[in-house]
Amino acid sequence: MGSMPSSLAIGDFARATHLNIKTLRHYHRIGLLVPAHVDPDTGHRRYATSQIQTAQVIRRFRALDMPLQDIHAVIATPDLAARNALIAGHLQRLEATLARTQEAVASLRDLLEPPLDAAPVAIEHRRMPATPAAAVNDVIDVKDATGWYQGALGELHALLVAQKIAPGGPGGAIYTNDLFTHGRGEATVFVPCDQTVRATGRVSALVIPEADLALTTHTGPHDGEIDRAYGSLATYVTDHALAIDGPIREYYVIGAHETNDENQWRTEIGWPIFHTGQPNNQAANQHRDTRN
Repeated sequence: MGSMPSSLAIGDFARATHLNIKTLRHYHRIGLLVPAHVDPDTGHRRYATSQIQTAQVIRRFRALDMPLQDIHAVIATPDLAARNALIAGHLQRLEATLARTQEAVASLRDLLEPPLDAAPVAIEHRRMPATPAAAVNDVIDVKDATGWYQGALGELHALLVAQKIAPGGPGGAIYTNDLFTHGRGEATVFVPCDQTVRATGRVSALVIPEADLALTTHTGPHDGEIDRAYGSLATYVTDHALAIDGPIREYYVIGAHETNDENQWRTEIGWPIFHTGQPNNQAANQHRDTRN
């Protein structure tokens, strides 16, 4: 049998596409790039020139770390709109990954070489009075904490609206030590309110206990950077011998309920401390932590 018109032997196809023979054989085995003809006697593979463009597309996808099964889904999709949607989805994931990488690099540079004009971390002492609230309590995994608290806050605000109860302040959360030390523990999300909420579903009425806290404010999303605020608090309460056993608190002064722009979020983080006798809301320190 003679060679197919407008076809290339596997070696020539490899040169044309910059995909080596081993890779081309693998793509054939998994059905990703099947030769236009395989000689039944010799097993020699030949590729149509029209397959060069497909090979080039595959090569670029692999350069972008697109999984082979996803590439196969794209190549095998006859509908152009559906194919483009698959490609767009992967490109969006790549852009998100790139943005996270850039943020991590910037954060590492700040940690290794803090800017000389960096403002000191503001830490204050505040006594939080016992506060009636609507609350959701559960045992969660720390990896689920962000999604869980946001969902719980949304549920709490919706229930308060339904029961015509005005929030008495920003929502917050109490996180037990087990959540940090063992990756799983009890968490309570709450919204202060002057009226007693009627228990519905997983929402119940609760009095948030009084606590003395060292507080600092984290601005922006919680992923990646909030640990620096935690580190500054830990350094401060340790250096001043103020720490006592107790759960961490977060207060969502500006959060997802107020704006979708995560860069505008403001979260107050509270570390339990001895009562120092300082008036409520008095600024205690401008604490410089060179590790922050």
